[in-house]
Amino acid sequence: MSFESLGLVPALLRALADHGYAEPTPVQAGSIPLVLEGHDLLAAAQTGTGKTAAFALPLLQQLADGPHAPSRRPHALVLTPTRELAAQILDNVQAYGKYLKVSATTIFGGVGMNPQITALRRGVDIVVATPGRLIDHMQQRNVDLSGVRTLVLDEADRMLDMGFLPALKRILAALPKQRQTLLFSATFAPEIKQLALHFMRNPREVSVTPPNTVAATVSHRVHPVDAEKKRDLLLHVLAEDSRRQTLVFSRTKHGADKLVKYLEQYGVRAAAIHGNKSQNARTRALGDFKSGRVTVLVATDIAARGIDIEQLPMVINYDLPMVAEDYIHRIGRTGRAGSDGVAVSLVSHEEAGLLRDIRKLLKDEITVTEVAGFEPSTPLRTDAGAPRPKQGQRQPRSPQRQQNKTAARPHGRPMQAGNGEHAAAHRKRRNPHRPAAKA
Repeated sequence: MSFESLGLVPALLRALADHGYAEPTPVQAGSIPLVLEGHDLLAAAQTGTGKTAAFALPLLQQLADGPHAPSRRPHALVLTPTRELAAQILDNVQAYGKYLKVSATTIFGGVGMNPQITALRRGVDIVVATPGRLIDHMQQRNVDLSGVRTLVLDEADRMLDMGFLPALKRILAALPKQRQTLLFSATFAPEIKQLALHFMRNPREVSVTPPNTVAATVSHRVHPVDAEKKRDLLLHVLAEDSRRQTLVFSRTKHGADKLVKYLEQYGVRAAAIHGNKSQNARTRALGDFKSGRVTVLVATDIAARGIDIEQLPMVINYDLPMVAEDYIHRIGRTGRAGSDGVAVSLVSHEEAGLLRDIRKLLKDEITVTEVAGFEPSTPLRTDAGAPRPKQGQRQPRSPQRQQNKTAARPHGRPMQAGNGEHAAAHRKRRNPHRPAAKA
């Protein structure tokens, strides 16, 4: 099958050829014809399988067939949960649409509003936005969504899962009822899918992978270790190949910053990316990682949603995720497009129950190997009796972590913008009615 056989116009085919894309991926082959026919769509595919092109290519073609002059009312709206993902989508849209007269811009927080206001007033065909900043512009009447013909929700399950539902409802109310709605994500939990159907019209479905599956090219390793020795074990694993690009997941923003400082003390070129970082700092850290100036990027789950690197050899779970499904999202950044990948998890006794949940979700055994010199003082259990942090509570701290504990937020103080990822990791994930996290 070729892109031409999917019905794409020559201008898009030329842009794809420029980037060396000859054949569509399964999600692209399944989605593009349905979108061009005007259907609403629920599309599920693993990270790294080409979801962005699956909606960007037909969207660009639809807009190219319409009015060519940019309008003060955007014709298409793409919503994403994070700034990095929004920037990545814009890059792809501009690359695919280089031979078309279609304009696009991004709207997200962490940067000034004035350049965004200027772009909106000048007129733009496609707006790629995070919900929080888009609502800011709606409140100030900088954007008119009444002309939107196509709505795309990328990482749709995560947006609904993160508590963006109130914001999404507000945005949906400002959109025309007669529109095309496209939802793309790695997975769709049944309750999230049911919720999405309330604002879609007889959607078609495309699913190229079973739910909660990972690439066959990824090998999984678990190293049991006492919590206070995790940092030293991380250094040991990184030393296996100091030039290898590695994405390390930390459960908290404060923990990510501490880990970077520790790694830098030992000569590791590292950077952190999370919601408390300014947008310039996040963009710089991601750029340095992609270029190789930084070999280790320490990220929290939400900030990592926009990280797209074609051949990332290793992902390390310094902290296991509180929700097993997040393991799928994390390691989906390695083993892409047939490349080999390694997912390493450093697991303390207190996290044994979380590991058990992950193994149950994957329906597969994960190799557990003790590293000489880092053997845990308490054997790691993953059976039904394994300890598991209660929902909404932190994992018990090691003595070292307890000593460095930061001051608690004053009682009653509202959560500040950008802090949603810390709380999101400790709440019940499948409650879409909680307050939204800002991106």
